[in-house]
Amino acid sequence: MGAKKVVAGEQISDAMRSVKDLNDKGLVCTVDHLGEFVDSKEAHCLDTLKEIHISGVDLNMSLKLTSLGLDIDEEFCLENMREIVGKARMYNNFVRIDMEEYVRNQKTIDIYRKLVEEFPGHVGLVLQASLYKTGKDVEILDEVSANLRLCKGAYKESQEVSFSEKFDVDKNFLNNIKKHMINGNYAAVATHDEKSIEEIKGFVEREEIVRDKFEFQMLYGIRKELQEKLVEEGFKVRVYIPYDEDWWGYFMRRLAERPDNVGFVVKSMFKR
Repeated sequence: MGAKKVVAGEQISDAMRSVKDLNDKGLVCTVDHLGEFVDSKEAHCLDTLKEIHISGVDLNMSLKLTSLGLDIDEEFCLENMREIVGKARMYNNFVRIDMEEYVRNQKTIDIYRKLVEEFPGHVGLVLQASLYKTGKDVEILDEVSANLRLCKGAYKESQEVSFSEKFDVDKNFLNNIKKHMINGNYAAVATHDEKSIEEIKGFVEREEIVRDKFEFQMLYGIRKELQEKLVEEGFKVRVYIPYDEDWWGYFMRRLAERPDNVGFVVKSMFKR
């Protein structure tokens, strides 16, 4: 039962019910179908964007490029993404490309850069503060006014490419968010850490950054009381809602990828 508190269910209809409940509380959402069947993923994404448009809920889409053929052929993946982001533009919606393991990092960035030139305002990217290269990536992507979600990073990587200490990851996370926002670009601040959130709140106030230039993002079912508190304070909060028949596999991966997740999930099991 605990896992079902952090996954919306098996079908898009399950996710949509959760979205409507969260919208009623002032929260906006992004939905991610966890399935990785390349032959049906594109069609599923197109159908989901249509359903979002018809329903009128405040919801966009997140996805991973491996589910759309990145490991098969980059051009094939790009063409699939053009179809999806093109549909998002038609519906005045938005698609966020999630970041995966380091070996796919640059390929993902390269595809994003091609898409953002063609569909500005309708596609964004995730970068992970755990990687050394993220600072340089932010600088390069800011040149194309990238909409970035900055997170601390879920994957365990080699010390040759990533920070091993939490202090360094946290510092890189905050520094890159601030740099990105100072450059005038939209930032999605993905963290459940109240210390980091308070730091960003203080920063945007000092720098007089308007609240429609950033949002906080958190996982479905994690720190619900904090999500609602931020909304009450007038901040935009987007909840990441995963769904799929393999929800148990997702749940276990979240716990395995970063031990910090365990504490959040356990606490959430005993809260409303």
